[in-house]
Amino acid sequence: MARKIYTPDRIIGMLREFEVRLAQGEKAGAICRSLSISEQSYYRWRRAYGGLKLDQAKRLKGLERENGRLRKAVSDLTLEKLILKEAAEGKY
Repeated sequence: MARKIYTPDRIIGMLREFEVRLAQGEKAGAICRSLSISEQSYYRWRRAYGGLKLDQAKRLKGLERENGRLRKAVSDLTLEKLILKEAAEGKY
């Protein structure tokens, strides 16, 4: 089955709707079925986006992307440093 990709604003909207309907007395499973998501997705999203506003969620995603890019740059530079150090020692 194809996997759906939800945007942060859509996820936050679903979480807010879920909380409202839960406060009205509906069961979690029934709400998830009506939103067409699994309960695992709900709990994962609640852990990641719970209490965030839309602008905060967008900023969080941007920071996560930048963090991944920087980690990759550091690992590339570390690898280059190790290669140059090995070449300087004469171990080919």
